[in-house]
Amino acid sequence: MLLAAPAPTAVDPAQQLRTAQDLFIGRWGEMGQTWGINRTMAEIHALLYIVAQPQCTDDVMERLHISRGNASMSLRALCDWGIIRRMHKRGDRKEYFESLSDVWEMFSIIAAERKRREMDPVLETIKQCQRMIDEKSIGKSAANQLDVQLTRQRLMGMEEFVEVTNKIFQQFIGNAKSGLTRVVKVLLRAF
Repeated sequence: MLLAAPAPTAVDPAQQLRTAQDLFIGRWGEMGQTWGINRTMAEIHALLYIVAQPQCTDDVMERLHISRGNASMSLRALCDWGIIRRMHKRGDRKEYFESLSDVWEMFSIIAAERKRREMDPVLETIKQCQRMIDEKSIGKSAANQLDVQLTRQRLMGMEEFVEVTNKIFQQFIGNAKSGLTRVVKVLLRAF
């Protein structure tokens, strides 16, 4: 006697969608941590991006199982970065939030903010260090010592690297779509 194969179980599309969204949100949160971004903040951004519908603070709290304070602080920070927007719905007193939908615009904003927060202070520190050991600050005799000259050379090399990196960065984020297209074309020719 042949046994019939069990009937395939029907997939609930709503549950499948939620599972896919949750997977994306979790992975985005992990990636955010590796970039030095608070995991909750990255997960909130991922949620707002992937659901593609404005969400209120209560929606965010419920979906991600986070506190009101954590949700509020993270939403405020994301608004400050400029990658989500605060909005209101007519007849509703709650504030709603939505993510930018253009990935290139988001990338450009995030990259510019990272440059401002990370690269610009490094460049200013390099310049400050150079001023501290220039001839005007420490005198000609001290400035000619080998260890001072070596330090100055290293600082100049690092300054050049950071400035070139900043110029590339500016070209790239100035027009992210065309910038990426140019970079990809150059890389493809190289390979």
